[in-house]
Amino acid sequence: MTDNYFAKVRDYILELGYQINHIDENDGVIVISDEDSGISNLVIGIADPLLIVEQFIFNVQSDSASMYKALLQKNRDIIHGAFVLDDSGTKVLFRDTLQLENLDLNELEATVNSLALLLSEYSDELIQYSHQS
Repeated sequence: MTDNYFAKVRDYILELGYQINHIDENDGVIVISDEDSGISNLVIGIADPLLIVEQFIFNVQSDSASMYKALLQKNRDIIHGAFVLDDSGTKVLFRDTLQLENLDLNELEATVNSLALLLSEYSDELIQYSHQS
């Protein structure tokens, strides 16, 4: 069934016109970019029963409570997905998870559009956080 999901997700990505940078069907990974939206190396993982979408945002330079608070507050405004820390706590990522069984084109598009909107509206703050030391 995972093969069918992989093909479905790949076809959606192509239909939406995103550039595929890397594709690994064995690992269930597709990496896409959309330069116009500021999206670079967005990792899409097909891990039945979930579709996991992750975009690296920045490396954490210092543990700033005010930065974490601002990111958590911004999570409230994000339509799809959220800011998260990776397992090491050193990278801020955008992450969304979707159910593969019911996935449709609009849902995947909404997730990527949410990231694009976030990057366009919040870019100055993200750049500032990435330089905090």
